[in-house]
Amino acid sequence: MTDFHRALHSLRVWDTALPSFDPAGAPPEPLPLFHDWFTAAVAAGQTEPHTPSLATVDEDGRPDVRTVMLHDADARGWHFASHAGSAKGRQLAARPEAALGFYWPAQGRQVRVRGHVTTGTPEEAHEDLHARTTGALAAALVGRQSEVLDSPATLAEASEAAWLRAEAEPDAPAPGWTLYIVEPAEVEFFQGDARRRHVRLRYRRTPDGTWTRELLWP
Repeated sequence: MTDFHRALHSLRVWDTALPSFDPAGAPPEPLPLFHDWFTAAVAAGQTEPHTPSLATVDEDGRPDVRTVMLHDADARGWHFASHAGSAKGRQLAARPEAALGFYWPAQGRQVRVRGHVTTGTPEEAHEDLHARTTGALAAALVGRQSEVLDSPATLAEASEAAWLRAEAEPDAPAPGWTLYIVEPAEVEFFQGDARRRHVRLRYRRTPDGTWTRELLWP
């Protein structure tokens, strides 16, 4: 057995007391439950609970996934931002459908969101970016996300110039910076159980805009 396999098979999940979840008491819509679970994850000390995996597909239908930062979750949907020219930006322009996956092992919980993706206004994107840190603005000003990089020195030079501009012009525009919103068609809440009697509650949006709830086998 290799070191990798020994390490892999030594791992256990949810080595902690898990909260209970009674789906009978869940709200009629998924957003309030997401807010409750998110704040509970923060209170439980979950590391970076605001960094879900984002799944998209390219023009050939091949799946792609990466970690992004959640910027908001409101009646419109789940918000994140990126450059329109990045790989995910190009993929969403061609096929505006996506899935988000949150995993909070501190409480044995997952939340999965699937739906159509829309974009916010340029004004919303500007406000969103400039509400963040100088480093976030500098990174946005560098741009060229997902393009081939010829050397680390080129990145260092571009980054230094972007930092200087971000500090001198805190309201500088970042062309192509886009706010994306996943409008949920399905939201699933998964509560792990030590005896593997996991609770899975799925919300599905109906054609009239209301939500239906259903339990799923684990």
